[in-house]
Amino acid sequence: MTRRPEHPAWCGRDHRCNLGEHRSEDIVVDVAGRARAVLVRVRTGAGREHAEVRVRVALAPGEIAARRQLVGLLGDLRQAVTRAAIAARPRPGRAA
Repeated sequence: MTRRPEHPAWCGRDHRCNLGEHRSEDIVVDVAGRARAVLVRVRTGAGREHAEVRVRVALAPGEIAARRQLVGLLGDLRQAVTRAAIAARPRPGRAA
């Protein structure tokens, strides 16, 4: 019989944990009527940890303004993802 690994302290310990993954409870940032972001911490069965982020932002009613918002949002997301990826990369001479 194989022993299942223990849940990490941040794990939601319910239906979110399945298929060999551990998943945290949702961490929600809500700007009423305007935007919402949900972050979930995930540890895969292989032990790799990830952040899953879902974002919903109200768009302007006009097409041009909405497109400008989307361009700005994509630029901000690209910067945030790049910053997080660089921070996660092990530095030479330091343990990962």
